[in-house]
Amino acid sequence: QLQASGGGLLQAGGSLRLSCAASGRIFSAYAVGWFRQAPGKEREFVAAISRSGGSTYYADSVKGRFTISRDNAKNTVYLHMNSLQPEDTAVYYCAAKGTGSDTYYLSAVNYNYWGQGTQVTVSS
Repeated sequence: QLQASGGGLLQAGGSLRLSCAASGRIFSAYAVGWFRQAPGKEREFVAAISRSGGSTYYADSVKGRFTISRDNAKNTVYLHMNSLQPEDTAVYYCAAKGTGSDTYYLSAVNYNYWGQGTQVTVSS
């Protein structure tokens, strides 16, 4: 089970840290991704991290502003979001995929487990 948290309402230029906590699994065996879905839009990839945390990948729209990291001892993956803009407003979802490879995955179809989402709203 994945639990996403940390969303909120803030003004443009602000920062948030989202958390994705896993229970009941050996989290270090899972690659994790963050996705988001804005109203009326399709779900889109945001960032991904390999199971060790050694490899990460970002969507162009968030590169340089967002950082994905993980603490496997705490079974938690984080998404640090800086310089937030109104276009970042969305429900953010974390997803996990069990894998034997230390790699990341960019497509939602690769992920087996999904959290419930946390709302991020950025006002101008």
